[in-house]
Amino acid sequence: MAGFKSDFMRVVHERGMVHQCSDSARLDELLSTATRTAYIGFDCTADSLHVGHLLQIMLLRWWQRTGHKPIALMGAGTTKVGDPSGRDETRQLLTPQQIDANMASIRKSFANYLQFGDGSTDAVMANNADWLDTLLYIPLLRDVGRHFSVNRMLTMDSVKLRLERDQPLSFLEFNYMILQSYDFVELHKRYGCILQMGGSDQWGNIIMGADLGRRMEGAELFALTSPLLATSSGAKMGKTAAGAVWLNPDRLSPYDFWQYWRNSEDADVGRFLRTFTDMPLDEIARLEALKGHEINEAKKILATEITTLAHGKAAAELAAETARRTFEEGVKAESLPTVDLPRARLAAGIAAFELLHEAGLAESRNEARKLIKGGGGRLNDRPIDADTATVGERDLDASGTLKLSAGRKRHVLVRAV
Repeated sequence: MAGFKSDFMRVVHERGMVHQCSDSARLDELLSTATRTAYIGFDCTADSLHVGHLLQIMLLRWWQRTGHKPIALMGAGTTKVGDPSGRDETRQLLTPQQIDANMASIRKSFANYLQFGDGSTDAVMANNADWLDTLLYIPLLRDVGRHFSVNRMLTMDSVKLRLERDQPLSFLEFNYMILQSYDFVELHKRYGCILQMGGSDQWGNIIMGADLGRRMEGAELFALTSPLLATSSGAKMGKTAAGAVWLNPDRLSPYDFWQYWRNSEDADVGRFLRTFTDMPLDEIARLEALKGHEINEAKKILATEITTLAHGKAAAELAAETARRTFEEGVKAESLPTVDLPRARLAAGIAAFELLHEAGLAESRNEARKLIKGGGGRLNDRPIDADTATVGERDLDASGTLKLSAGRKRHVLVRAV
């Protein structure tokens, strides 16, 4: 984009990945003169990241690809407190063992996006428990707490919205922004980090961290946030009828991940290609200009490119081929997601709506009934004729499997065991 000296600022603005940035001109100048370090924090509240984190991961990826050093900060320390941002209720507190297990699993999400190592631009995975767990309360109050105005903290959206809705905000959660701010200071001292990036809901917390660095260290620190992720129709991204769109393959198969992107709305294809892939902008412009049936080819490219980044080329190509065989040839592809079911349950007969729900094709039994009544529930590529229908051993093929579908694009194999 015209006006920027640094590759990073040009790329992320061209691709629509920036919502707000503090002192863009000064940050651009610093990035154009030397290798710099930036970080994004990820709390360990689940054992996988999801599509809602993907834009942040892509920011770190572009940071590294344009010649700078990224830090993926694991929030094993802050997870013990709980981030109140965007929530109406207190997070469930996890045990240290749960947090450690989640952190170990989350690490896998970064494998295909960042190059880790000891080089000047190699990524670092840090853990804020390394410094937060050793803080003493009274020194923290004296050295860090004195730089925070409660008046200002009460104006932060993460606090204000909870109070306006008369939802409880624990003193523990109220301290989250102090600890997140202190992370920025520690990463500046340890790695020379000058930039924290995050989602648009993190702007207040990030600005407070930059301000704390100035007060405690005289450091020149910066904030950059990305836009809120939503589809063109206004729906929040990262949710399906079956739940969250996880990045770890043991939580969501690469095939289902591919299908999520294949089912994107026409109007989102160009934006998603710019945001979630490395594809050249001129090629993206060509693809998003396609009309009618041709836009489906662009969606397949979108799905394959994003799945390649998340799960590797082999998994992406297998997902694309599975989809082609399933939808274009009408065959039962062996690499579809598979659910095991005791043969005895099939022998006794199981309600079709119950099986659709258990297979993850409907979020609830009631939703499964509606799916069948609307003609969207299919068994072995044939419509399920009524929500009272049952599925039994008679529906198994010679290999002991049957195929369940929700609409034309979501399929699961059920295998009798």
